Amino acid sequence: MEPDPHPGRKNMEGTMEKDQAVIGQYLAAVEGGTPAGPDVLGSDVVLDATVPNWRFTVRGADAVRAELSRWYAAPGRFENLSRTPVPGGELVRFTLHWEEDGVPHTVHQAHVVSVRDGRIARDEVWCGGRWPAPLMEEMAAAADG
Repeated sequence: MEPDPHPGRKNMEGTMEKDQAVIGQYLAAVEGGTPAGPDVLGSDVVLDATVPNWRFTVRGADAVRAELSRWYAAPGRFENLSRTPVPGGELVRFTLHWEEDGVPHTVHQAHVVSVRDGRIARDEVWCGGRWPAPLMEEMAAAADG
């Protein structure tokens, strides 16, 4: 039997699969409008968010969970979900649709999610804002020119 020419590959692939799984759990919480479970966020997780006209940072699992619970307070559905592996995590891009007080809303975001020790360690987010139905209609009309 010949020695494995890439002995670290199996370990790296196993780590990547675990990272992808925890990011999948994170995204399921986003889409479901539920808080990320205690096995998803690291205790010292950092949320670094760029939102319209503002940038802020939230630290710690409880604080990040509280912030994300405000962002994703209702179940929705992903459109154009894209997950691209990067060293130590993933680049995630999506459009999320949901209904709030009977009004359809949409958000378009990009996340660079980093995983350490099997949990989310950092989420850098760029968000275009929350768009209610009237604003979505205005954008569609502008696109039609």
